[in-house]
Amino acid sequence: MAKGFKVKIEGFIIHLQRATARRQQVDHLLKELPVKASVVDAVDGQAMSDDEIASHYVKELHRPAYPFALRKSEVACFLSHRKVWRMIVERGLDAGLIIEDDVALDVALFGRCFEMGKAACKGAAYVQFRISPVRGDVREVARERDVTLVAPEVSQLGTVAQLVTREAAEQLLALTERFDRPVDTFLQMRWVTDIAPYCVVPSGISDQSGEIGGSTISASGKARRGLGERLMREWRRFSYRRQVREYSRGWSLPELEVE
Repeated sequence: MAKGFKVKIEGFIIHLQRATARRQQVDHLLKELPVKASVVDAVDGQAMSDDEIASHYVKELHRPAYPFALRKSEVACFLSHRKVWRMIVERGLDAGLIIEDDVALDVALFGRCFEMGKAACKGAAYVQFRISPVRGDVREVARERDVTLVAPEVSQLGTVAQLVTREAAEQLLALTERFDRPVDTFLQMRWVTDIAPYCVVPSGISDQSGEIGGSTISASGKARRGLGERLMREWRRFSYRRQVREYSRGWSLPELEVE
């Protein structure tokens, strides 16, 4: 969007109510984010019945097939993001800044990163602010001093912080009444969504989950798996990611002019 054009953006912090150790960090984020923000109650997977899960989660809807069954917490995470996408649409926002409650901000740096991301909010756009480095090949789209907007060849995993335009939220809602994989893995499928997330590098955010109680998406059962099962899972993960790379190469991100 052009400079000088006022963009209507609100922030949404996804927070699981029973994760009380995170509330202090939520309060920090409310004060530090560069836009007016509110707390959104995350969907609690522990409170969902099997019938509720089945009404949303259906295996093998898309290709390549996702090789693992979803945990309740992963279904709930997806539904939490859908909840915010709907809020973006219903409030008539130009975009929403969606942030999970286990991150910390370098306020000055994130402010500049946010401005870079905001400039890319055109049409059905999705802009990621990542904790880990961007992997694989990228195309530089715009640069302002040490902050760069890049278009990765393969869309990156993770949903800790992102800008989502209203048009993107509408598309994603229409496509995800039912889903077959985690939300970040679904967002990799640009050949399905017609959206390829950009990334801002650096991001100005860091991981605080270790200091505030760990992840709320439990990896329950991992320690009980035998060596053979663990090796099989790694092979399935490798094979799936290879297919994602192949599919991604067949879908190119259009050129974007950032003023």
